[in-house]
Amino acid sequence: MGNTEQFEEGGTVLVRPPLLYLNVLVIATCGLVYELIAGTLASYVLGDSVTQFSTCIGVYLSALGVGAWLSRFVDKSTARCFIEVELGVALLGGLSAPILFLAFSHVSWFHAALYGVVFAIGTLVGLELPLLMRILREQLEFKELVSRVLTFDYIGALVGSLLFPILLVPSLGLVRTSLVFGMLNAAVALWGTWLLEPLLKKPPGPLRVRAAVVMVVLIVAFIKADRLTAIAEEQLFANPVVYARTTRYQRVVVTQGRSGFQLFLNGNLQFNSIDEYRYHEALAHPAMLCCPVPKRVLVLGGGDGLAVREVLGYASVESVTLVDLDPGMTGLSEEFPPLKTLNAGSLDDDRVQVVNDDAMIWLDRYDGTSFDVILIDFPDPNNFSLGKLYTRHFYRLVKRHLADGGTIGLQSSSPLVARGSYWCVARTMEAAGLEVRPYHCAVPSFGVWGFVLASREPVALPEEVPVGLDFLNRQSLAAMFQLPVDLQPVPVDINRLDNQVLVRYYDDEWKKWQPGL
Repeated sequence: MGNTEQFEEGGTVLVRPPLLYLNVLVIATCGLVYELIAGTLASYVLGDSVTQFSTCIGVYLSALGVGAWLSRFVDKSTARCFIEVELGVALLGGLSAPILFLAFSHVSWFHAALYGVVFAIGTLVGLELPLLMRILREQLEFKELVSRVLTFDYIGALVGSLLFPILLVPSLGLVRTSLVFGMLNAAVALWGTWLLEPLLKKPPGPLRVRAAVVMVVLIVAFIKADRLTAIAEEQLFANPVVYARTTRYQRVVVTQGRSGFQLFLNGNLQFNSIDEYRYHEALAHPAMLCCPVPKRVLVLGGGDGLAVREVLGYASVESVTLVDLDPGMTGLSEEFPPLKTLNAGSLDDDRVQVVNDDAMIWLDRYDGTSFDVILIDFPDPNNFSLGKLYTRHFYRLVKRHLADGGTIGLQSSSPLVARGSYWCVARTMEAAGLEVRPYHCAVPSFGVWGFVLASREPVALPEEVPVGLDFLNRQSLAAMFQLPVDLQPVPVDINRLDNQVLVRYYDDEWKKWQPGL
């Protein structure tokens, strides 16, 4: 067939370069990226990433079918309709991330915005491929046409799925990624006004003007992307945003108020600098004090370095290994100096080794010396990626690396708000063969917060507490292990990798305390 292909429509001989088939690749890549952006943003706002991606994929695929069905009603001006649809995808898909970011602060109608955007994009993309196949149908035999179109379609999906987590989100962030792919769709539409000009029937000038307008809108939005995100986050957070970054794994935001600064991951508060000492002293010191001589300490999570700060106060500590998935978190104190002041430069201490890896994978591969104290400071289990770090399998891995006489300290959400979740964690640790002692303390920014002290054998609480702490003393330490009636155990299932019941407990319990849900 050579480098050009000819077919005849309405008596006019038309020339098509084979590059026309690359439109299919662009369409598939862009469509998948928009879908991934929607699922990612939904998991940021609503948690439970499996549910959000599942529903977004389902809505998107069903919308593809609706679009394909609607294509049957396009009887005339197929090429012009294709370009118009491409411009619609460019504008809506390109602006999808800014729209959903702006919907962040209005959770009550976020679902409507989310699924409305996903369905509209899916419908338009579903229209595109049938129209393009009809444009190409005179060039190829049916079997050749279908094979080529589907080949490029699936390759495009692969390209999008690989680029999104590896390159696009870490380099551009979600908002700029959607805008870049919107511009790519607009460029395809503009290119199409020349490529398909013989089929347009009418002068292509108005189409080119509209394509140029869409491109300009998206370019301006790209330039103002940081401001668009800031506007959305200013509505979401009570205090002004002073630092924000989308890493490969999460959205990191720091806000600053009159009394201090606050760290949020995917919209969820991780600590407030004004009262974090209560949380981190409660997490670290019971386990440290119950270990006879803590020399080797492992901290899982806690990339802010605040738990490590507490550990380094013990003269017996010879080494601390911090395992946190996200380099963006372990490097945050270098980019945001107030955090380095707050954690006392703990991650720069010669005794500290920082490892950026998935904690479960790292524990499974690690074959070094056991640890005297293991502190577990993960975000709450609001999705299945985090839920795996609260399973019986995970705690068995932790136990394997615990030295004789060693202790474990673990944060485990609020025993008041999420009572079932709290006891699910404790019972799951017991199912892994650990002795547990649940305890709690009040952290003003969080309310009543829960922890678990665990070990191979039962341990007695120490009678002495280091002097100079801001929260803990002998009396408050003993009081933390006294559970009032409304924090007492409730029946729960064990959290396993194959059921992840903890995520369901957590989601159901916290929804009752969130307005608008």
